[in-house]
Amino acid sequence: MGKTFKDLLAGDESLFRDHLVFDPQYVPESYIHRNAQVEAIAAAIRPGLKGSRPINALIYGPPATGKTTAIQKLAEQLGEIPEGGRVVLAHINCQIHTSRFAIFSQIHEQVVGHLPPETGVPFKRVYEAIFKRLIKDGRCLIAVLDDMNYLFFDRHANEIMYDILRAHEVYPGARTGLFGIVSDTEFNYKIDDKVRSMFQPREIFFPPYQIYDILKNRCTLGFSPGVISDELVERAAEVAYERGDLRLGIELLRRAALAAEAEGLRRIEPRHIEEALGPAKTTGLGSMIDTLSREEKRLLEVLAGLDEETVDSGRLYESYKEASGESYTTFYRVLEKLEAIRLLDATYSGRGKKGRTRNITLRFGKEEILSHL
Repeated sequence: MGKTFKDLLAGDESLFRDHLVFDPQYVPESYIHRNAQVEAIAAAIRPGLKGSRPINALIYGPPATGKTTAIQKLAEQLGEIPEGGRVVLAHINCQIHTSRFAIFSQIHEQVVGHLPPETGVPFKRVYEAIFKRLIKDGRCLIAVLDDMNYLFFDRHANEIMYDILRAHEVYPGARTGLFGIVSDTEFNYKIDDKVRSMFQPREIFFPPYQIYDILKNRCTLGFSPGVISDELVERAAEVAYERGDLRLGIELLRRAALAAEAEGLRRIEPRHIEEALGPAKTTGLGSMIDTLSREEKRLLEVLAGLDEETVDSGRLYESYKEASGESYTTFYRVLEKLEAIRLLDATYSGRGKKGRTRNITLRFGKEEILSHL
């Protein structure tokens, strides 16, 4: 008689010592290769702990290099020191919250303790409630705009940054700082002069990880002894390096271990890594597509539906216009965003009717894209 679901689910044999180590939200105790960045962030926040205004910071570097983890560690450790209560660290995911009202609603929740009503409340009242409470409590605000580059695509960035940085002009005694997190190694978005003069951030660069060391550490913490060889960790690190995404390596290890465990094996074999490679690559694709706007999903769908592997931007615009009725301005903005978040590549190839034309190619398979859409 074969094993039942009950037998399989109740079994206590596992290749994992701790499943959570491979979770995307896991914040490691050991935060290696980031001492200089941690010290720079601490220096930026320190004036806020002493009753002054924090130093603004631009935290930038390739995806999955520990930028968000650094802020999570900061929030965790602020609660462990007496002065930590003097600072409200409002960490906002700008892939999800992109409008002015949405951003300040998140800040309102973290300052006042609850979200404002979604309708019927003017922005001015939300803004006023935030800074009156901060002044009353004697606390300063550090607004962390994670993936801040998304705000530039929807053209809300300058207004939001200005509202945060100029709060002391509207409410004397308010103390604010702004930490922008971006995945570009060269941050070149258009910041208005009036915002630039107030922002003047300390730039804190997060270079690519020594990926093997990070993955090896995760394996030590997450797997039982002897589950994986150094050679297979190197293979996972190689794949993660090629894609510029540490999270891919972590997910690859998790899936390989689950596959080996399902076969009743005590070690991960090379074939488990290779077989897990395809699913692991698309793990983050669905969540990335979920954050896109209607216009962005439509352009992605149009591109995935074309017969050509590579299409020039003029032809793509005509197809997009036919499907959506959107203007060229919207098309250009959406195309820029999809390129920036690495869903497609756009290389210049010559001149077309509307100026320089580009060749557009998806970075993922068309079937994968369409299945998630």
